[in-house]
Amino acid sequence: MDSQTASAERTVRDAPTKATLKPNALGVLGILFFVLSGQAPLTGIAGAAPISVALGNGSGTPAAYLLAGAVILLFSVGFVAMGRHVVDAGAFYTYIGTGLGRTAGAGSASVALFAYCVIQAAMYGLYGSIVSGLVADHTPLHVPWWVCTLLTMAVVQALGSAGIEMGARVLAVFVLAEFSILLVFGLVTLVKGGGPEGLGVADSFSPAAALQGAPGVAVMFAVASMFGFEATAIYGEEAKEPKKTVPRATYLSVIVVTAFFALTSWMLISAYGASKAPAAASTALASGDSAGFVFAPIAGAFGGWINDVLPILLATSLFAGILTFHNSANRYLFSLGRDRQLPVSLCRLNSRLAPWTAGCVQTVIAVLLVVPFALAGKDPVLTLFSWFSGLAVLAMMLLYLLTSVSVVVFFRRRRVDGRMWNTLIAPVLGALGLAGAIWLILANFTTLIGGEASTALWLVLSVPAVLALGVANERLRRRRTTPDAR
Repeated sequence: MDSQTASAERTVRDAPTKATLKPNALGVLGILFFVLSGQAPLTGIAGAAPISVALGNGSGTPAAYLLAGAVILLFSVGFVAMGRHVVDAGAFYTYIGTGLGRTAGAGSASVALFAYCVIQAAMYGLYGSIVSGLVADHTPLHVPWWVCTLLTMAVVQALGSAGIEMGARVLAVFVLAEFSILLVFGLVTLVKGGGPEGLGVADSFSPAAALQGAPGVAVMFAVASMFGFEATAIYGEEAKEPKKTVPRATYLSVIVVTAFFALTSWMLISAYGASKAPAAASTALASGDSAGFVFAPIAGAFGGWINDVLPILLATSLFAGILTFHNSANRYLFSLGRDRQLPVSLCRLNSRLAPWTAGCVQTVIAVLLVVPFALAGKDPVLTLFSWFSGLAVLAMMLLYLLTSVSVVVFFRRRRVDGRMWNTLIAPVLGALGLAGAIWLILANFTTLIGGEASTALWLVLSVPAVLALGVANERLRRRRTTPDAR
């Protein structure tokens, strides 16, 4: 075989495959439900708000949510602008690769896949613990947390394979349930004029309130609560009119989530009274039941029956998030297979045009991440959930930062959009805000994961290690596929 024939065969073998996901399957609301479920509103409030109030800036926590929302909104401006020119299930991988080159894109793809897989594993840990407790409370059975988790993995795999529309419908039910009860609580408390000390607007939103205590901790947890909004771009290939649907869904999700977290945290603080909320949150943390800080005032507003409902809603909130990140991760795997970064078999679709092989691989990854904690007898909340959720947030913030830089580079090289605010000013401001958020996360990472400094160090180092693996894989792939590579 001559060199020209061999080169031609390599070109055909290594060209991106034409497999595509089901088009026109999702509208704005469908994508919005995927975003909201990934952010798991009840989980975010019950998990992060008590820590922010107790260890962060106390009654100024709502202001931290507004600041985090502003940073993410600035990031979204450039993110959306680039999305008008790049539509792909790889999202960050494609965006960063388009602006900063394929090597940087490949490294970012590894980090993105890593982030989605570890956040899903983290949620499996908390979910398994909660469901195991619910089974013990309502039946004579005592089922280990990992049994609940493994059974749920099979359900998630089945729903992921059933098609994106089915996943959107399931998520809509769960998200509306948890979102509604928290929103009604917030609005009822607001209309009543707050708690014993009134609404306390200045206590929660004034500059002095925002900067009291340890504002960095509060901002860090607020940024963590925004995790998942970028899913709007991941589903662009399956969206109806993606150049209109994705921007609308992105802006709507950031605004809705920011307003929701700010309002709910404000009303929780108001229900206790701004002067008493930090002590109440600290007591809840010390008792090992941080969610009690959130559940108690809601039960006070609606009655004791809500205490039986909220743990169930917390479980469904986590399930919705797990399903969302399963779909996000398998679409990354699909995109990497289609671009030949990983085996092309990953882009095999089933009859519903859902990524079948990628979904199976993602489920196997979830098993491999969760099972070691079960075998070691580790507490699924204090280790699996705490460690991996903090790790995922750090990885995702790095991707946000790289994407912002990529947006600026892309529009400076290709003059396809002359809007300075959208293509330069907002992305630069967003990048600065994200860099600050990363610094806060690194400075407070031990607090974020609730672990020891040595554990925090190993977890932090895993992010650049995964990035380096992605870069190395791309360089090896180039050597294999480029005839003249040395």
